[in-house]
Amino acid sequence: MKISDVKGLRLMANTIRQDIIRMLVPAASGHSAGPLGLSDIFAILYFHEMNFDPAKPDWQDRDRFVLSNGHCSPVLYASMARAGYFAIEETLTFRKLGSRMQGHPSRSWLPGVENSSGPLGEGLGIACGIALAGRLDSKNYRVYAMTSDGEHQEGSTWEAVMLAAKHKLDNLVAICDRNFIQIDGNTEDIMPLGDMAQKYRAFGWHAITVNGHDYKALMNALDDARKMKGRPTMIIAETTPGKGVSFMENKYQWHGIPPKPEEGQQALAELAEERKRIEAEA
Repeated sequence: MKISDVKGLRLMANTIRQDIIRMLVPAASGHSAGPLGLSDIFAILYFHEMNFDPAKPDWQDRDRFVLSNGHCSPVLYASMARAGYFAIEETLTFRKLGSRMQGHPSRSWLPGVENSSGPLGEGLGIACGIALAGRLDSKNYRVYAMTSDGEHQEGSTWEAVMLAAKHKLDNLVAICDRNFIQIDGNTEDIMPLGDMAQKYRAFGWHAITVNGHDYKALMNALDDARKMKGRPTMIIAETTPGKGVSFMENKYQWHGIPPKPEEGQQALAELAEERKRIEAEA
């Protein structure tokens, strides 16, 4: 299902956010802030940008999506379900014993998941390998890699950055969730990352910084990446952790905890009100 208009994408992001809350509450485990902050980007990727067929998850010409920050799995599962990979009801088994909705995605368990993730700092390297394989196989698919800002504190990420530049992987688009939080606090207090776009440019990448909730800016950045030749692209998406839920926004404490039942009810009520406002817009 492709959505061409911004209003439709915003409504899908709102649906995804509600799905995330409904997953986290019964699981009583999981990460809240990151998935909520990434919902706008996932709505654009899965319902506007990427080329795939849920009925044929192993279709050779599909675009590939690599989730490096695997703790944000709720937003991936909600997006995949709404895109038609599996029934939305299955997401309610999130983190249950035997469920395909593992806390961190498993490629072995769930068709449509391109990489097993959990240990941070590995996803960009995996994405580089997939992009390089596509070039060697003369395939036209594109590779989209979602990364966190916190995992850029790890050296393995920068090894992948160098490799992508060396091989001029212009079929690779990486997105960094620049929400400035990690489990222990603000990234700039723990291990400052500074001007990430400047760093990527110094490594030979095309780098763009955007508001991670500005749909037109995000879509323009993805179009720009598609036109870029000879260099991989990094989109630094500045997001609000916990976006859409007032008591979670910009609070690092929500990085790794789920809402309690009463908090979940409040979150869903706020998101329902947001949906009404979006629907009422011209």
